[in-house]
Amino acid sequence: MKILMLTPYLPWPLNSGGQIRTYNLLKNLAHKHEISLFSFIRDDEERKYIGKLKPYCRKILLFKRTQSPWAIRNILLAGLTPYPFLVCIYLSKTAKDALRRELNREKYDIIHAETFYVMPNIPATEIPTLLVEQTIEYLGYQTYTAQTAMPLLRPLLHIDVIKLKFWEKLFWKKADHLVTMSTEDRDWIKRMVPDSKVSIVANGIDVEYFKNTPIRRPKSPTVLFVGNYKWLPNVDAAKYIAYEIWPSIHRQIPNAELKIVGRDATNEILKLKRIPGVNVIGEVGDIREALGSAHVMLAPIRNGRGTRYKILEAMAAGLPVVSTSLGIEGIRAKDGVNALIRDSKEELVRATVELLKNPALTKKLAINGKRLVDNNFNWEKISGDLDVVYQKLGRLHEN
Repeated sequence: MKILMLTPYLPWPLNSGGQIRTYNLLKNLAHKHEISLFSFIRDDEERKYIGKLKPYCRKILLFKRTQSPWAIRNILLAGLTPYPFLVCIYLSKTAKDALRRELNREKYDIIHAETFYVMPNIPATEIPTLLVEQTIEYLGYQTYTAQTAMPLLRPLLHIDVIKLKFWEKLFWKKADHLVTMSTEDRDWIKRMVPDSKVSIVANGIDVEYFKNTPIRRPKSPTVLFVGNYKWLPNVDAAKYIAYEIWPSIHRQIPNAELKIVGRDATNEILKLKRIPGVNVIGEVGDIREALGSAHVMLAPIRNGRGTRYKILEAMAAGLPVVSTSLGIEGIRAKDGVNALIRDSKEELVRATVELLKNPALTKKLAINGKRLVDNNFNWEKISGDLDVVYQKLGRLHEN
C-alpha cells in the first residue's frame, strides 16, 4: 500500500522516544509498503539526516517549524485563535498546501498521522486516516498545570488545557482509526469517544542491542534515573526523586549514589547535584553504560502518559526497576515479578532500599523483566501489529 506518514519531528537522530519509534517502524515496514514521509524540523541542519531515512521512504518532504516553541508567533496564535499552544507550534500553511498538492497528485491508501497536533495540516480527504497517540496530551498538561506550574500561570494554562482537550477529542472523532501505546490509553479514549476504533501498538526497543549491555556495577549502591528533560514529566520526576525520595534513601544507605542521566538537562536539573549523593551526569554517548553501572532504575513518573522507553531499556539490560503504576503503564509488568510498582513517596523509598539490600530479589526482577521485554517489545512484533491496522484501513479504502 501507499502510505503518507506525517510526523512532528524527523525520525533521526534517535534522541527521543517518538524518533526511535517512527524510525524503527519505517525500517521494519519499508519492505511491505511504499511510505512517503512528511516531517517537521526546527533547523535546516536536520536536512543532513535525510540520507539515514531514504532507504525506507519512497519520498521525504520537510517543513520548518519555529526553532523555539515559545516564539511570539506561537504565543499570539494560541492567544488569538481557538487552537491550543501545542497545535499552534505545528500550524503551517506551507505544510497544508504541500499535503493538498501531494494528495491531488498521488493516490494514497492511508494517511498516518503521528500525534493529533499535526492533524490540522491535513486537508479534507476521503483517504482513511490513522491517528497514533503516543500519549494523551491533555492529561499530561492538566497534571502539570495542577502540580507543577507557577500559581500565577495556572489560570492561563488551565484555559489552554481546556482547548487542548477539545481539539484532541475532536481529532479522535475525525480519525478513521486510532492507535495507542497502552490498554489504559485505549480505554480512556473509548470512554471519551465510545464509537472510536482503537488498536494498541506498543512501543518497542532494539532488544538485541540492550542484551549486550556491559555490566560494571560499582561497589557503592547506585540508583539511576534517565530522561529527556525537554519533556515536563521527566523534569518533575527528577526533582521528585532528588528533593523528596532520595534524602530518605541516602539516610538509610549513606554510601549510595543517585545518577541523573539524559539529554537537555535544564538549570533546575543541573542544580540537583548540590544534594548530597546526587550526581547529575547529563547526556551519555551510549545509554547502556549508565544501565550497566547502576543497581536500580527508579522512575517515579507522576504525570504524562505512554510507554517509557527508559523502563523497557532498563529491563532489557537486566537492570531491576522501581516505578509508579503510571510510569510502568503499558508494559504489563507484574508487581514483585517483573518490577516493583509503588505510588507513594514512602513506598518508593522502601522498595528502592529493599532492592539495594536484597540481591536475590534484584536477580529475580532482572531475569523476569528481561524475559517480558524479549517476548513483547521487539520491533519485529510491533511493526507486525501496526501492519495489521494498515491492512484494516486498506480494506476500508477499497470498499
